[in-house]
Amino acid sequence: MALSYSQKQKIEELLSKKIEHKLEKYGRETTAMPFLARLIQDNEKIAAYSFIHSISTTLGMSVYEDVSVILASETADEAFRNYGVGGVISNAQKTTISNIISNLRNGTRTAEIDTEIQEVLNSSTKQGKFQKSGNIADFYMKKNDKEYYFEIKTVKPNIDVFEKSKTKLLEWVARKRMPVNVFLAFPYNPYHPKPYHRFTESGMMNPPHDFLVGDEYWNFIGGKNTFPDLLQAFDNVGKEFKDQLNKKFKQIAEEKIDSY
Repeated sequence: MALSYSQKQKIEELLSKKIEHKLEKYGRETTAMPFLARLIQDNEKIAAYSFIHSISTTLGMSVYEDVSVILASETADEAFRNYGVGGVISNAQKTTISNIISNLRNGTRTAEIDTEIQEVLNSSTKQGKFQKSGNIADFYMKKNDKEYYFEIKTVKPNIDVFEKSKTKLLEWVARKRMPVNVFLAFPYNPYHPKPYHRFTESGMMNPPHDFLVGDEYWNFIGGKNTFPDLLQAFDNVGKEFKDQLNKKFKQIAEEKIDSY
C-alpha cells in the first residue's frame, strides 16, 4: 500500500528537522586535506563532499530507523527503534552459532536461515547468561502476532560485518528461545539496477529470508509501493532545502581547506 498523508508528513518533517539542525550546527572538523585539495583544485566541491558525508552519516545513524517506525506504525501492532531484545544465551547455543558461522564462511554449508534457527533452538539452554553485546535491534515490529527484528547496516560492508550481523541475528533467536523473524537490512542497493552482489557477503546470508535490500526492506515493513513514495518524500525535502544547502557549501568553502 502507498504511504498515507500522515506518514509522508511525518517523514518530511523528520528529514527537514535533521537538515535544519545540520545546517545550523555543522562545523567542518577536518581543516586540512593536502592531497585531495591539490588533486581536486576546487574548495567548494571539497566543502560539499565534507558536508554531504556528514549528512550521510546522520542518515545511517538514525533516520532509517526513525523512518522504519513511521512506516510500520499504521500496520504493525508495535514498532520500535533501538529495541532491547533481552533474554540470555547459553554456552551450547553460542557454540552452535559459532559452528554455523564458521561453516558458512568456509563454504561447507549453504545459508538457510530456517534450518539455522532450528539448530539454535535445538541447542541446550542450560546455564544461560545475559550478554550485553548484540542485545539491541535497530528496528523491531510485531505484526499479526509475529515478531520481526532488524539489523540495519551501511550498504557496502566488509566480510566481518556480514559475519557479526549473522551472528547477532542467530543470537536474537537464542535469546527469545522461539522462532522469531530476523533480518539484516540495507536501505538501498548501490548497484541498482543490477541485483545486490558484494564479494564480502560470501554466502553468509539467505536472501530474501534473512537479508533485505532497498525496496525489499521498505516494502516489507510498509507495504507494496512504499519505496517509490519514500523516495518522493526525500525528493520533496531535497528540493525545499536545495538553495540553503548550496549556500552552506559556499560558506564552508570560504575556509581554506589546505593549511600545509
